[in-house]
Amino acid sequence: MIDREYIIREIINHTGTNGDININNSVASRVEHTLLNPEATKEDIKILCDEAKFYGFFGVCIQPYWVKFAHTLLRNTNVNLVTVCGFPDGTQRSEVKTQEARLAVLDGADEVDMVMNIGAFKSKDYDNVVNDIKMVKNAIRPIVKLKVIIETPLLSEEEIVKAALLVEESGANFVKTGTGRNGPVKVRDVELIKKAVKIPIKAAGGIREKELALQLIRAGAERIGTSSGPKVAGE
Repeated sequence: MIDREYIIREIINHTGTNGDININNSVASRVEHTLLNPEATKEDIKILCDEAKFYGFFGVCIQPYWVKFAHTLLRNTNVNLVTVCGFPDGTQRSEVKTQEARLAVLDGADEVDMVMNIGAFKSKDYDNVVNDIKMVKNAIRPIVKLKVIIETPLLSEEEIVKAALLVEESGANFVKTGTGRNGPVKVRDVELIKKAVKIPIKAAGGIREKELALQLIRAGAERIGTSSGPKVAGE
């Protein structure tokens, strides 16, 4: 029988930044330029998309309401369109998350960032956590990538590792560290996740400087979610 608690302890005790990782000179190709503020206007979304095209960002991350509009702005560009699901707390019923994700894809979303049911996770209802993710994954087209936000600022190191393992088990494409609503991401969070799973990591939450972005990339982050894209990507 696999001793999962032993595996989690070993991951926590044997983590570290991979200083030899090859990082592109440009951070821009990893950036998801983010605007999730409830007061964001149509003009704000247009500026966000224009900046993403100008700087060559991987994508933009916006609220579902704006996906259809942003899709018209980003058509025939290399900028990917990312939206959120079950945001920001993850406590919606699975059927609600599923419909939200499905509609976002129909509106033009290339990727969906869903929030894990953190209350269920904290209650150790792990089967419900995994099934919640699986329902959303099965509701969207296979070519649409699903990231799962585990909200690391609310988790212990042991819980970060456990949550990442559950996300991988569920068949999601990425682990995402947080929403940014409950605190910033730490380099240590990414190190733990990188050691625990093989799927890619999106680091997000309080990333406003290029140096922190580089540290997170060295630790194993493939994507950087930030509302300060131009500053983070700047030389």
